[in-house]
Amino acid sequence: MEHDGQLELYTAVADRLKQAHARVRALQVPEGVRMALTRKLLVITAAAKHDLAGAARRLEGFMADLDAGRIPEEDR
Repeated sequence: MEHDGQLELYTAVADRLKQAHARVRALQVPEGVRMALTRKLLVITAAAKHDLAGAARRLEGFMADLDAGRIPEEDR
């Protein structure tokens, strides 16, 4: 039974990651900012392999930051 819950969480995280990547691609931001956001998503993706629940929390935080307009500034 626990395995089913883990599978559902995996599916939810995978779907949410796809949405996050699509949102990052659609942002009208400098390429350096887009790369920084993409790196954050890649870190979350890698974390999901070892700590799915933790990755889900990090992804929700990432999406909340995007929703609030909190994005990194481009390094100069």
